[in-house]
Amino acid sequence: MNLPGWLPEIPGEQPYPLVFATVSGAHLYGFPSRDSDVDLRGAHVLPLREVVGLRTGPETLDRTWTRESVEVDLVTHDLAKFCRLLLNRNGYVLEQLLSPLVVATSSAHAELTALASGCLTNHHAHHYLGFARTQWRLFEKTGELKPLLYTFRVLATGTHLMRTGELVADLTLLFGYGPAYLPELVEAKREAEHGAAPVIDGVAADVTRMTAALQEAQTVSSLPETATTHDALNDLVIRHRLA
Repeated sequence: MNLPGWLPEIPGEQPYPLVFATVSGAHLYGFPSRDSDVDLRGAHVLPLREVVGLRTGPETLDRTWTRESVEVDLVTHDLAKFCRLLLNRNGYVLEQLLSPLVVATSSAHAELTALASGCLTNHHAHHYLGFARTQWRLFEKTGELKPLLYTFRVLATGTHLMRTGELVADLTLLFGYGPAYLPELVEAKREAEHGAAPVIDGVAADVTRMTAALQEAQTVSSLPETATTHDALNDLVIRHRLA
């Protein structure tokens, strides 16, 4: 996986201290294209004066730019908002937090990572089922390979999470949950970010089967109904805000 060597310089260029920044998107999911942009996601900490006064700082920062012909998209949430999203059964932020492609880290990042397992619930299945439906509709409309791979990826990630309690976002580590042609699709995606999907017999049936597998995995999952880390995350936000 080829990522720009200058990525570690980006955290120091931001207006607020970063709790962490990781690579998300196709690079995290295991199927970047030669022309894929780099999606950076993370959390920042607003200073106390921009939280308690009448003029408050940005809860979310979104910046897109191009450097050396590579498009970079950086989105960070203030630490308090990020923790609220964690507690709101949001699979996106969990994947961002646990991404192994770390660009910037901190002691707060280590604490958040340690608390991540206590944020997992069986209701995270709804996140992945909903995402799969959206991507499948997009594939039906455009015929592009990218939304088809996203459909398979989220169904595999969600099923694995429900069965094992482990969050794995990389589709290449989850081929066993999908049809045998998945490696070929991943290889085809490397050639172009917006290429057309090859014609595959039975692809709709495979998506239906994987959707049913995720639904079944949710019904028997040992994951709890609610997160168990509310108090710990509240304490973390207070300590790092005051610091």
